Amino acid sequence: MYKKILVPMALDHDISQHTLEVARALTAKDGEIVALHVYEMPQGSVSAYLDKGMVAEGFRAATRVLKEKTEGLQDIRPEIVKGHTARTIIDYADNNDFDCIVIGSHKPGLSDYFLGSTASRVVRHAGCAVHVHRGI
Repeated sequence: MYKKILVPMALDHDISQHTLEVARALTAKDGEIVALHVYEMPQGSVSAYLDKGMVAEGFRAATRVLKEKTEGLQDIRPEIVKGHTARTIIDYADNNDFDCIVIGSHKPGLSDYFLGSTASRVVRHAGCAVHVHRGI
């Protein structure tokens, strides 16, 4: 059983109840589950067309969506941070002493074989146990 479990989640997907069930099953009696969303800041030429107010509003909107998606889940603490998804998940887990990451994954597409999905990057580089829940 794990004391601190991190469950990364993308806000453009529904919360996977199955992924949360896996996290709950792996959590020690007095353990903690954190649902983490990584907000990726606009990059490259896109960022040149957005003012700071628009970017800040995007972050506030993402924060609201995260709270809505985790509302009513008493055993889940939502957190949102800015950064590159895979790297930030790994760093957040390391810096906050998580002993397990439970991450959902989709069936890989052709581009995933060349670039690697977020889940595969987390599996390869995380400093703690990683459980992958394969979605449909």
